[in-house]
Amino acid sequence: MSRDLRPPVDILHYEIVQEQASALGRMGHALEQALTRLREFDAAHELSELPTSKQTARRKLVMEAGQALWMLVVQREASGLRDSRHIMRTYNVPGEVQRCMGLAPAMSGSKMKEESSR
Repeated sequence: MSRDLRPPVDILHYEIVQEQASALGRMGHALEQALTRLREFDAAHELSELPTSKQTARRKLVMEAGQALWMLVVQREASGLRDSRHIMRTYNVPGEVQRCMGLAPAMSGSKMKEESSR
């Protein structure tokens, strides 16, 4: 049985950095998936002729992608990576997704009552 001779603080730091890298990977993957769903929707529908129900569905996809983008940006910033331009270029994030980054989705009346009763 080998014994790790590194100081405990070094072992802890290594574990933290590993988890940060893993979290960045998960957040990046979530953004990729959200953007793919939005792009697939756009490819399947003519944007200029979307009925209201489809506009609502598309808006939801944009908001989901914005939330995924926000989560990735926050995780990167927590890791010390402050420049988000790299993310926007790498993932080819549309402007409308960037503009709704960090916006909380509107809650329905029943969800608002539930939240306020807590």
